Amino acid sequence: MLASFGGPDGPDDVMPFLRNVTAGKGIPDERLAEVAEHYLHFGGASPINGQNLALQKALATELERRGIDLPVVWGNRNWSPYTKDAFAAAHADGARRVLALVTSAYGSYSGCRQYREDFWQALETLGTELGQPGEHPLVVDKVRPYFNHPGFVAANVDAVVEAFDQVPPDARVVFVTHSIPDAMEAGSALAAPSYREQHLDVAASVAAGVAERLGRPVEWDLAYCSRSGPPSQPWLEPDVNDHLAVLAQRGVRAVVLSPIGFVSDHMEVVYDLDTEAMATATELGLEAVRADSVGTREPFVRGLVDLVLERAAAARATDAGGPTVPRATVGDLPAWHDVCPPGCCRRQAGVDSGRPTTCGVDPLL
Repeated sequence: MLASFGGPDGPDDVMPFLRNVTAGKGIPDERLAEVAEHYLHFGGASPINGQNLALQKALATELERRGIDLPVVWGNRNWSPYTKDAFAAAHADGARRVLALVTSAYGSYSGCRQYREDFWQALETLGTELGQPGEHPLVVDKVRPYFNHPGFVAANVDAVVEAFDQVPPDARVVFVTHSIPDAMEAGSALAAPSYREQHLDVAASVAAGVAERLGRPVEWDLAYCSRSGPPSQPWLEPDVNDHLAVLAQRGVRAVVLSPIGFVSDHMEVVYDLDTEAMATATELGLEAVRADSVGTREPFVRGLVDLVLERAAAARATDAGGPTVPRATVGDLPAWHDVCPPGCCRRQAGVDSGRPTTCGVDPLL
């Protein structure tokens, strides 16, 4: 199952979608209306849905190319098709075990644990609908966060190298990811390298690969976009727009914006980077180009299928009591856990969300 965030399909979907995303957070409709303008600027439809369909097709094609008969379904946390719909479709087709592949490469509450909470709730609901309340009709496993997998890194290297064709050789790379609250950053570090540390590791790997391909050193930074919440709540910084201003003051003439925190060009990319950050660069007199996200690039899709096979082999080894399966990585950080340990990816350090999860060993609530 390709598990993703979801997005509205048209103007009438925007506010209901945003209410889904922010459910339980007490955010008034007045604030959501401001965010809705980002979507309405592009006709009210998020590009993420078409991109997920393209990735679903690319995964199915790569599996078929390798002679693997494995259906690929798609489900979202926040919009149709929902996770429960995908589980129901898989169950109706005869599946009793599902491997979830999340369209977030990094470990954090939003990128890992929140999906696992969603899986649990979807399984509970499906069990009730099937006349088996309290029972889960499917076993769900999850592909590990793949930020440091060779396929993800190689696809980002390719995209940045291509972007350098459009800027002067001394352009600086600004790697960009979605900001998260400082409290969530601390929670992400309880059982593994933190969200920020993961991104710094990927950025260093991509920059090294780009430098090798170009035959010259590449200067780089990590910046953030898409922060929300009250101004009093600290989030990871610097914001990409603020950072571009600092670079301009330092005499930097050109930048490549590389969205390593995202696997496709969805709203945070096309609005926060292509619209806002590019406008900021223009105002500052910076020559700027945005590198592609990994999307359906061949190294990325091949790498995801490699991860599917890796996870399946690990499950077979566990069931048989066999040796550990080798797990490919790039950079200085180890491969993420296949099964999340206790306390992994908390929203805040020491604070449980109160929601049970799949794919982990936390005690069930």
